[in-house]
Amino acid sequence: MFLDHPTITATNSMTEPDRIERLVRVYGYAAALADVAGMNVIEKVHQLHDHKGTLIVFWHEPPTEDEKAIFVRAWASKMGDGSTNVEHEG
Repeated sequence: MFLDHPTITATNSMTEPDRIERLVRVYGYAAALADVAGMNVIEKVHQLHDHKGTLIVFWHEPPTEDEKAIFVRAWASKMGDGSTNVEHEG
């Protein structure tokens, strides 16, 4: 069992706690997409942050284009924001 999950934060999370819940759903969906694709993405992610509707993924090591696409797909889904506003750091 993998226990070193990323930190999940959001701008205005104190007044809008649903932002954290949405990030947890997106993380789970991205983990499932990566698993089905045979990718080891989750161990590379350090933090997920929702900044006013933009998902920012912080990586321990540089992601591939396919790894980035996993989070764009998850954020664009009904689990996420429904947009492709995703930035990658690290």
